Amino acid sequence: MLSSLIAVTNSVLYAIFVPLILVSLGIGAFLALWIYKKTVERRIGDSRTEAARLLDEARLEAKSLRKEALLEAKEEQLRLRNEFERESKQRRLEIAKQEARINQKEDMIDKKESVIEGKMELIEKTKLAIEEKERQLKEMEEELGKKNEKMLEELEKVANLTCSEAKEILIAQITEDAQKDAALLVKEIEAKAKEDAEKRAKNIVGLAIQRCAVDHAAETTVSVVELPSEEMKGRIIGRMGRNIKSLESVTGVDIIIDDTPDVITLTGFDPVRREIARLTLQKLISDGRIHPGRIEEVAERVRKDIDSQIKEAGEQAVFDAGLFGVHPEIVKLLGRMKYRTSYGQNVLKHSLEVCYLAGLMAQELGADIKVCKRAGLLHDLGKSVDHEYEGTHVQIGVDIARKYREKEDVVHAIAAHHGDIEATTIEAIIVQVADAISGARPGARRESLENYVKRLEKLESLANSFAGVEQSYAIQAGREIRVIVKPEQVDDAKTVFLAKDIAKKLESELEYPGQIKVNVIREMRSVEYAK
Repeated sequence: MLSSLIAVTNSVLYAIFVPLILVSLGIGAFLALWIYKKTVERRIGDSRTEAARLLDEARLEAKSLRKEALLEAKEEQLRLRNEFERESKQRRLEIAKQEARINQKEDMIDKKESVIEGKMELIEKTKLAIEEKERQLKEMEEELGKKNEKMLEELEKVANLTCSEAKEILIAQITEDAQKDAALLVKEIEAKAKEDAEKRAKNIVGLAIQRCAVDHAAETTVSVVELPSEEMKGRIIGRMGRNIKSLESVTGVDIIIDDTPDVITLTGFDPVRREIARLTLQKLISDGRIHPGRIEEVAERVRKDIDSQIKEAGEQAVFDAGLFGVHPEIVKLLGRMKYRTSYGQNVLKHSLEVCYLAGLMAQELGADIKVCKRAGLLHDLGKSVDHEYEGTHVQIGVDIARKYREKEDVVHAIAAHHGDIEATTIEAIIVQVADAISGARPGARRESLENYVKRLEKLESLANSFAGVEQSYAIQAGREIRVIVKPEQVDDAKTVFLAKDIAKKLESELEYPGQIKVNVIREMRSVEYAK
């Protein structure tokens, strides 16, 4: 009963308060909308008032700006007008000056034209006079030509010679006189130059030779191995000659065993092979075991030792020369030159001597010392290779130097040291001179008797091949040739040219160490007998 009463009460209350709440919300929403509308209307009114005020201010400011702009425009117009009037005034003045100058020039031109007209008249008169003189000269030339022809005819009759023959005789006479004068002048100039240059050259070369002293050892193509006893020869030969055959095949040299007591001779063109064979034989003799297997083993070990010695010799040569940055392959080739000879002279010692001499002479002459020393040491590099390279040792040396990137100055000096190409630098000439000095030292080089005799015979035959040569004699071991000429065919002036021609032919056709002095002698003898 109570619960039902409570439920009824709640439903009544709900029915009363819900409409009241809804009504209250509606009234509140209306009031809020009205208030917002009034606020907006008030703000719009204020905005319109402010816009009107700003518009009035802008109109006033625009009026003031327009007045200022008009004033500035009037001022600018006035300034431009004044400038225009001033520039116009200046231009009028300049135009007036130019008109005055033009008037003056016109007056001067008129005067010049009058002068030119007068000169033209004078030139015309002069031209007519010249034409008249030319006509007279032409007539005179024709008359002289006729007289000259008559005179030539008379001269030809008197001399029994034609005009062309007389010209040829005259030209020949003049040519001969000119050659004589030229020869005498050349002789005087050369004598004076030699007198001055020879003193200077002797001082430089003498100083270089004095400061450079090296050992000279004449190399041969044979080596001798001493034996402890004669019995050792049989052991070296072996049964059926197998040991000596093995030695010759392994080392590449010829082994000569003859009646000479206690020695064996090794011969071969390659000094390296000969040295390997010599050391191999010495080790085998000291060891006592000699058979083909042992021979191959010892020879291989000696070959490795020689390769090491070659490298050390090259490094020592570079160190002694004071050079740096030399390619390792070039160092090896320098070491191989220790076992190479030229005319019996050791090539490595010769190269070092050329290096020292070139450096000393370069120091005296103010040339590049480093280039001279480097080129002097490497100038015979082509002699260190075997037959697998084709060409002269000069060309081979140039190719090797370029291959390992030597400087072009050094390469040029190598290429020119035997005169194969013309030397264009003082360093190349110094290397040429140093090479000649080293080869010309007494005892530095030697050659076989047969080659020596052949060289002297060819030297004399080349000199005898020239016209007017009566006899020639090679003296001073082939370092000088005396040429006797026929005095009725060769005069004093021609001896100068003959000596030069013989020297050039010797340079082009003959190979020789050092230099050869050509001495041409002309002698006139008159013989009469008193009876």
